[in-house]
Amino acid sequence: MTQFGRALAELNVEILCENSSQAKGRVERANRTLQDRLVKELRLAGISSMEDGNAFLEGFIQRYNAKFAKAPAKPDNLHRSLNIEPDRLSEVFCLRDKRYVTKDLTLKYDRKRIKLEVNDLTRGLVGKYVDVYEMADGRIQIRTKGVALPHTVLNPERRITHAAITENKRLGAVLAHIKEEQDKVAQKPQIKPVSAKNGYKKTGRRSPGRPSKMEAYYERRRAEREAINAPGEA
Repeated sequence: MTQFGRALAELNVEILCENSSQAKGRVERANRTLQDRLVKELRLAGISSMEDGNAFLEGFIQRYNAKFAKAPAKPDNLHRSLNIEPDRLSEVFCLRDKRYVTKDLTLKYDRKRIKLEVNDLTRGLVGKYVDVYEMADGRIQIRTKGVALPHTVLNPERRITHAAITENKRLGAVLAHIKEEQDKVAQKPQIKPVSAKNGYKKTGRRSPGRPSKMEAYYERRRAEREAINAPGEA
């Protein structure tokens, strides 16, 4: 089950996959309105900021609904009441996963190493799985059977956001300095061979080397033929 399916199941909401072209057309018409008609309305109103756009939406929705909205066939409100307490919605709309607890009461989640505090409850969790709740605001909770466990993040992740990079005016200079230091480390000292220290220089000519056995064989046969064809001495 996906995270979305799990959240709807806890809220007792059934997922209905609409396969009819009429239902898809209704969604596409709404998307076309937002992507085409709304953009033109904003341009005609001379709006170029998010604050002005949000203020413009209220009047646009009223005018749009007055022109295109249709009264429902049954005006009754069929929405069901919430089946859980409102303060528990943050526990439903979060990411959940299971993690294995090692012998030293630690577990790993999202490149973080989390250590559980030692108590009567956590001692029995060695070799078992616990539930990890990642809230929408970034908080992490470790639970077992619905009970939150005290824990400590040993290596909190230090992630640089795009906003921090944009606001940091010295980032270019810092990266250039780091690159320069890396280049210094990467440059390895050139070690001269013993022959170069003694004054040897390469001429570019390759020595013939030791002749192969085939060359020696043909050279010996050639010498024998020359000896046979040579005139005898008087």
